[in-house]
Amino acid sequence: MTSLRRRLFLVLFAATGLIWLCAVAWISITSRAELEHVLDARLQEAARMVHSLVAGGNLSTTPPAPLSPEGYERQLSCQIWSLDGRLLARSSGAPEEALSAPAQGFSSRVVNGEDWRVFTITDTEKGVRVMVGDRVGLRDRLVRDLIAGLLAPALLIAPLLALLIWAVLARGFAPLSRMASEIAARDGEDIRPVAVDHAPSEVRPLLGALNSLFAKVEAARQHERDLTAFAAHELRTPLAGLKTQAQIALAAPDAAIRDDALRQILVSVERSARLVRQLLALARLEAAPAQKPSEEAVPVGPALREIVHHSPAAPGIVVEIDPALDDLARKVDREALHLVLRNLHENALQHVTGPGGIRWRRIPHGVCVEDDGPGIPEDELPRVAERFFRGRNKSLSGSGLGLTIATLAAGRMGARLDLANRADGTGLRVRILWPDAHGA
Repeated sequence: MTSLRRRLFLVLFAATGLIWLCAVAWISITSRAELEHVLDARLQEAARMVHSLVAGGNLSTTPPAPLSPEGYERQLSCQIWSLDGRLLARSSGAPEEALSAPAQGFSSRVVNGEDWRVFTITDTEKGVRVMVGDRVGLRDRLVRDLIAGLLAPALLIAPLLALLIWAVLARGFAPLSRMASEIAARDGEDIRPVAVDHAPSEVRPLLGALNSLFAKVEAARQHERDLTAFAAHELRTPLAGLKTQAQIALAAPDAAIRDDALRQILVSVERSARLVRQLLALARLEAAPAQKPSEEAVPVGPALREIVHHSPAAPGIVVEIDPALDDLARKVDREALHLVLRNLHENALQHVTGPGGIRWRRIPHGVCVEDDGPGIPEDELPRVAERFFRGRNKSLSGSGLGLTIATLAAGRMGARLDLANRADGTGLRVRILWPDAHGA
């Protein structure tokens, strides 16, 4: 059953019915006990009254009258017996057989197939024994009629109670229905927060979560729009360069000019390919859920050597790798580690334009890379991880995404990047730091 309203209706109606039945059972038990007490007292009083009226044993027998099977009239039956066992008198509804044994007081007995409750008084001075009895069946009937009197109105009221509960639930769920109608009436572009001021307190957490989801969706859409706009802008330049260089190559009669144009085409293609690769990497990082740390430690040195091998440096640039990195391994996401190392290495290659070097070293709790490039102006250091931020010392082939990807990937493996200009010369120093010995 998926309808909350229907489920609550059934629960409330069943609970009300159960409480009602328990009340009827309790009334039945207590009423029976009270009724037995009252009727026994009446038996006792009736027997004493009859005994007080008996003057002696000169009583005559009265023929019994037939009993009505429906009413409660003649419920009491009275017999007056002599002590030697002769029936001296009886009421109109009393049987001819003795209602009780000669014992005095209350007793129960079956006479002619009927259960009787009897009170007996034995008077040896008057020589009589007075017996006043009640049919137990009539007592039970009194209790049954009492319960039936309680149940009959309840059964008649039950449909009205069901309608009342259904109407109350409909009124209680009305705010939910209004909010559902309001959200359903919106178009796909309208993701404004839902107003929670007048919402029931029980629904506010749900609305808060829904508004939070709306905010995340809006942020994701805004990010997608920004990314698309930046990508279009960044791709436009190399594509325009490709077109221009291709036109020059086609029109140039000189072989040297044609060869230079073709080399520029290769540069533009390389830049476009790198930009597309970085955009795809950035999209994967932001879309994929966080990965659990790898059970197997990933060696840093071999991964770095593989990246350096596939990213050859320009003539005059020397890449040094600390042999101690071969002994460093981390239980991290292998792809994230490769993204961090490759983007940091490519970033260093782009900024070391003349003779110089790139040095990878092992440091306590991490890895450090230093280059002999121009470094980053101090006021731009806080912004270098922003998407498409290139700064004043930008390279011709840079896209402004390398450090962004490296920062995101480092976060994926529980590390952080620390960027600073070198104190012992020109260039940038980037440290990959893991807290304590995490993942070692």
